[in-house]
Amino acid sequence: MFELASESGQTDELFQEVKKLLPIIRENEDLTKMMNHPKIVIEEKQKIIENIFRNRISREMTGLMRMIIAKGHYNEFGSVLEYFITRVKEYKKIGTASVTSAMELSLAQKDSIRRKLLDTTDYVQFEITYETDPALIGGIIIRIGDRVVDGSVQGKLARLKSELVKTKLQMP
Repeated sequence: MFELASESGQTDELFQEVKKLLPIIRENEDLTKMMNHPKIVIEEKQKIIENIFRNRISREMTGLMRMIIAKGHYNEFGSVLEYFITRVKEYKKIGTASVTSAMELSLAQKDSIRRKLLDTTDYVQFEITYETDPALIGGIIIRIGDRVVDGSVQGKLARLKSELVKTKLQMP
């Protein structure tokens, strides 16, 4: 799907469409039950999808849904959409970060973090979610994909404890 989108110049359009469609697919339990019902034949499931989404989603997206239903993988459709979003973000160099701090950050602090992330990575844009966790005591934890930068007081104390245990074990 990503290759089709990039070759046809529809990356932005399909990206926006997928971002709107994903929550609908994830949150609609009745549709999921219907698509997974063993007594409803594949052709009927495809007709249901076409009727629900006719003139609401692109021909390409309808075709993808029909193919996934035909293969009996409707349960993975949300994962397929998430993967497409991830591929487009990589292509457009949009980073996704999660920042956890001990207390609410000011707009200036958030802007400073965003600028620092842009300066230290290859991304040209960031989507950042912010959370607070008083257990951190102070500082912040930044997660970008599978990378974690732990600048929290809690993390520093844990590293100090680990070093002290190592030192204690090495003493005669």
